[in-house]
Amino acid sequence: MLACLLLAAAGAADAAGPKRLLVLGDSLAAGYGLPHAAAFQAQLADALAARGIQVAIVDGAVSGDTTAGGRARLDWALGDGVDAAIVELGGNDGLRGIDPRDTEANLAAILDALARRHIPVLLTGMYAPPNLGAQYGTAFRAAFDRLGHRPGVIFDPFFLDGVAADRALNQPDGIHPNAEGVRRIVARLLPAVEKLLAEVPAS
Repeated sequence: MLACLLLAAAGAADAAGPKRLLVLGDSLAAGYGLPHAAAFQAQLADALAARGIQVAIVDGAVSGDTTAGGRARLDWALGDGVDAAIVELGGNDGLRGIDPRDTEANLAAILDALARRHIPVLLTGMYAPPNLGAQYGTAFRAAFDRLGHRPGVIFDPFFLDGVAADRALNQPDGIHPNAEGVRRIVARLLPAVEKLLAEVPAS
């Protein structure tokens, strides 16, 4: 009888299917300059599968996108339903010198929309380029810090932590990680993503 119960439980898990994970981001999540298998979303799915966690990635990453762009297309990205979301936006806001208050407002609207749908979220932050000055950089980082303290938000302060400015881990443009850089980002974020997926209610 125990064997029958285990088989039934396994069958129920299979019927439920993999969790649908939205990655709403820019070129860092889209895998700019990399083959598909080496890009962030593919490496993340592979790393989760190696831990026995199957996910269906909903690709909501567009190279060059700002937080305003992500906000504008969020409803479209959620169209077929998702179980959890990673929000990786802000790098292009910093490169363009967009007012951090606007960046914060756009991300807040995204988080609000996900909260209304009861979708757990991992917000991964960004630092502003140093050439914009210390005042801008402080304000930019503070915007993400405030958003990261929202109830129900899992927060990673800097998507490129441990990879930024390391020539060995970046493509020649010095901005986008190479395959090894992405591997390190995925390895660092994996515990947070596992925590995120654990918050998805059982179906």
